[in-house]
Amino acid sequence: MEAAGCSYQFRIALLGDAAVGKTSLLRRYVAGARGAVEPEPEPTVGVEFYSRALQLPAGLRVKLQLWDTAGHERFRTITRSFYRNMVGVLLVFDVTNRESFEHIQAWHQEVLSSQGPDKVIFLLIGHKCDLSSRSVSTQEAEELAASLGMAFMETSAKSNCNVDLAFDTVARAIEQALQQGDINLEEDWAGVRLLHRAPNPRSPSRKQDSGPCQC
Repeated sequence: MEAAGCSYQFRIALLGDAAVGKTSLLRRYVAGARGAVEPEPEPTVGVEFYSRALQLPAGLRVKLQLWDTAGHERFRTITRSFYRNMVGVLLVFDVTNRESFEHIQAWHQEVLSSQGPDKVIFLLIGHKCDLSSRSVSTQEAEELAASLGMAFMETSAKSNCNVDLAFDTVARAIEQALQQGDINLEEDWAGVRLLHRAPNPRSPSRKQDSGPCQC
């Protein structure tokens, strides 16, 4: 799906510890259900970005600029510099890695300290839900998400479970915030960019699947 004719560009980042599957999740979304995805991609160095165009239910066509960030501490100075210009953030942990879940609040706080809570749409992602050796329950993750004021969803890049739904959910929430005036366009902020003016679409009803992955 080409980006031509898109009305807006939304910058969305994937944040979380190293090896939780951020790159696999992002590549699966960009490639689509039939695309080939490396089983174990090389660790991200610094920041890499991808893009995909999306037609939202209300008729608005947007370009998603998707930023894949390194989870290793030695790259944090680089990745922090990008937080201010993000409108959407997927906070990703590995459901089989307890430590990655325990670090989610720190990742969340880093983003808030860079630009405040009003400009960012968050979604908590429990990745690798196709694996049986869990160390984080769905209920526990849902409780954390609720305490941080965001939705929760389980995904698997391997089985393509809820991958499109995760990114689409964030994009729809950003569109709704724009229509309601909760997020405003600013010249010195790249989180949302107007590409082409289009008629105002009707505001969609907010629908989010916060349940476990039905793989």
